[in-house]
Amino acid sequence: MSLQRIVRVSLEHPTSAVCVAGVETLVDIYGSVPEGTEMFEVYGTPGVDVYICPNVKRDRERADTRRWHFDVGSQIIVVMNSPSNELNDSHVQISYHSSRDSLPLACAVLYLTCVDVTLDCDLSCEAGQNRDFVDKRQWVWGPGGYGAILLVNCDRDSASSDDQDSCDRRVRCLQDLEDMSVMVLRTQGPDALFDDHKLILHTSSADAERARVFHACGPEDSCEAYRHVLGQNKVSYEVPRFHGDEERFFVEGLSFPDAGFSGLIAFHVTLLDDSNEDFSETPIFTDTVVFRVAPWIMTPSTQPPLEVYVCRVRNNTCFVAAVAELARRAGCKLTICPQAENRNDRWIQDEMELGYIQAPHKTFPVVFDSPRNGELQNFPYKRILGPDFGYVTREPRDNSVSGLDSFGNLEVSPPVVANGKEYPLGRILFGGNLPGSRGRRVTQVVRDFLHAQKVQPPVELFVDWLAVGHVDEFLSFVPATDGKGFRMLLASPSACFKLFQEKQKWGHGDALLFQGVVGNQQVNTVSISQVLSNGNLISYNKFVQSCIDWNREVLKRELGLAEQDIVDIPQLFKMERRKAVAFFPDLVNMLVLGKHLGIPKPFGPVINGRCCLEEKVRSLLEPLGLRCTFIDDFAPYHMLHGEVHCGTNVRRQPFSFKWWHMEP
Repeated sequence: MSLQRIVRVSLEHPTSAVCVAGVETLVDIYGSVPEGTEMFEVYGTPGVDVYICPNVKRDRERADTRRWHFDVGSQIIVVMNSPSNELNDSHVQISYHSSRDSLPLACAVLYLTCVDVTLDCDLSCEAGQNRDFVDKRQWVWGPGGYGAILLVNCDRDSASSDDQDSCDRRVRCLQDLEDMSVMVLRTQGPDALFDDHKLILHTSSADAERARVFHACGPEDSCEAYRHVLGQNKVSYEVPRFHGDEERFFVEGLSFPDAGFSGLIAFHVTLLDDSNEDFSETPIFTDTVVFRVAPWIMTPSTQPPLEVYVCRVRNNTCFVAAVAELARRAGCKLTICPQAENRNDRWIQDEMELGYIQAPHKTFPVVFDSPRNGELQNFPYKRILGPDFGYVTREPRDNSVSGLDSFGNLEVSPPVVANGKEYPLGRILFGGNLPGSRGRRVTQVVRDFLHAQKVQPPVELFVDWLAVGHVDEFLSFVPATDGKGFRMLLASPSACFKLFQEKQKWGHGDALLFQGVVGNQQVNTVSISQVLSNGNLISYNKFVQSCIDWNREVLKRELGLAEQDIVDIPQLFKMERRKAVAFFPDLVNMLVLGKHLGIPKPFGPVINGRCCLEEKVRSLLEPLGLRCTFIDDFAPYHMLHGEVHCGTNVRRQPFSFKWWHMEP
């Protein structure tokens, strides 16, 4: 129980007060004490619990028929637990006594009217957890935690709207309500009390910018019944009692957690006494609920796939067909962005990242639109945003965007445990420069957004050595049935040189790379022996290996990985304009659809009728239960410094783990 207001009693006339069920009222008896008072008695009618706190050094005691020594430090505390049926239907009587007189010196009466006022919402309590002992003013993480959750209403449920639902100040369709959290104001007490008392629903001006509240003022099967009462320029609302004891409100989030916004939003209801015309309204009681805005959550490549996206451009017909076949085998929906919409921008991985948001009552996917703004820039908003498919973006005000802001440079690990800390939703990975250097980094607004989501704490890797500068150029994750349930794949020049040296030792030094590449005259074949005798190539790949090894150690430390969790995939790089690009199609830049892998066809040395690079990759991955399909992306993607992963995107199944159960 929390202390409410102080009520003073008078000897001259009876006093009346309103108290709230379950909330303490402190009775001030010192304002008019008869001269000679040494003791006092307190009596409460049935339903009124009275406690005496004799002084600050003693605990409270329940009042009984005995007389209490009158002391300046004495306190009388009154609690009623049930709402009144009528005004002033309960009372407390205080009798003042002297040791010299048998009769009381005087009596004071405090008439009480009890009202129950609660602001309720779904606190996501675990089964069996007693909601009566949950502090709605707090939001607590973890499996034993509690707190209300709010979704950013960032989808577009109404076909009549061109904007996200969060841009609307009215409810356009009833489906929109499913994305909102219900908040209920319950009041019990005499109706006459509200003739001169008000209920005010209110929030701070900062929180009003981040959430919007609709009041169900009529039949809930009509959009017109929902009145916008809080949010944006509205910070308070006098609540009419349309439905007697219970008023329902629907709350939508307007902003994701971000720099300067932790994600917490508070709403309050205050009972005001407006009975005295000579004075301003007096607050009697305030109840508060705190919501946390649900974070945007990424899904790793180890999660089951639901839908594959690919662009159709002028020279990738065979590539699209191969991706479609892989999606069919994996049981995925396929969405093709036509050339008329992509305007020959094929890099759909770079344009967007597909994640989701979740509350106990609703989960839906949300596309994060990158600030790269190529020819595909309108695709996420115009084609993906829709009913139960949300949209979010972050763009720097100064337009300071680099290639690192494309979302091939944004990945997430599977769930891991590192340094004794559990990350049940994995950790976000993006690339930047070395600490203290002046190289390229992901723009600040994107970094701020990713860090603010809290549930997938980001790790920044070193990618500025790469020409394109994306983490998907040297790492990937695939599912596995043993160990941690996955393997991390790392591009490895060392593994490639070792493989080529073995083949040369066995007399295959003349085997050629790039044999069979179709439709491009710019590529010359090169033999294993020529590769192994190219001092510049060997020297540069030692540098590349050192960059990958630096990231390897960061990933082992930050993701809690051991060497047995990592698979080295043979790969060579070459230098263009002082940065690294793949020498042959980048094998780790793959499309992962469950156990089906769409891997760039490397056009490696063919030995005994088989590509030795493909054979090596199969030997590494197929024992894990994976199925390797090598897709020719050479002309439409590799020659443009991208691969299969760069040219595709995947919507995946959300985690079964609920984000509010974790402890950031």
